[in-house]
Amino acid sequence: MSMWPQIAEQISAASGVPFAARRRQSVGGGCINAAYVVEDGAQRYFIKLNDADRLDMFVAEAQGLEEIARSNTLRVPRPVSRGVAGGQSFLALEYLDLSGSGGHETLARNLAALHRTVAEAYGWRRDNTIGSTPQLNEWSGHWLEFLCERRIGHQLDLALRRGNKRLSQRGEELLERMGDLFTDYTPVASLLHGDLWAGNSAATPGGEPVVFDPAVYYGDREADIAMTELFGGFGPRFYAAYNEAWPLDPGYRVRKTLYNLYHIINHFNMFGGGYGGQAERMIDQLLSELH
Repeated sequence: MSMWPQIAEQISAASGVPFAARRRQSVGGGCINAAYVVEDGAQRYFIKLNDADRLDMFVAEAQGLEEIARSNTLRVPRPVSRGVAGGQSFLALEYLDLSGSGGHETLARNLAALHRTVAEAYGWRRDNTIGSTPQLNEWSGHWLEFLCERRIGHQLDLALRRGNKRLSQRGEELLERMGDLFTDYTPVASLLHGDLWAGNSAATPGGEPVVFDPAVYYGDREADIAMTELFGGFGPRFYAAYNEAWPLDPGYRVRKTLYNLYHIINHFNMFGGGYGGQAERMIDQLLSELH
């Protein structure tokens, strides 16, 4: 049996409704996965594909979507089935029409509500991925420890393995001084989307905001807000609405560079190129703030 009939069979078993993958349309799946909209005239699903050994990545993604859904705050596509078929891993999601626009103020208010879903420690019950990079989520009772060891430090270790000694050395200097950014600020452990740039949010035709492709964990809500600024796409009304719902601490102005440094080093580790230099400039900026 070829891949698509196998996927359809597993979707049928998971949903309890017979499904046949009669029509398939390739859609943009980013730089990591292939993606398709698959339908049979009565039902339609969004399917993500990758190598068979990446199934655990899809399992973690599905569990992250379920974690967000349980908060009853932000709309996410519902996971339907995941598995291996025809030598490929797949994740089948509820199909949502995301042809709408706007909704940024509602997104901001709902995001603040998501962030009010809290845990007693920082991390998550399992590791997942940020892009294609393993993201370490072992629980910690101390945010600075979690940030140093499982976020910035982990990415710096990967950069060193890529041969970027200068970035690693500058990063180690920053790790030694990072505590100065948290002398009078201890964040609650908020449920985070974890990868909230503009490309991972959209809206239904009715204007309801939807988020997807999460890298879920419990951490400082500033990390989510910082990433919305990293690649643009969220306008002033988004930030005004978020601050009205839950004002940000004044120290966010500096710490947002620290939180986005994690993503820029990760981009270097995935793609190389100019991201290494960008990460070094961000480290220099942070160190200048600490003098």
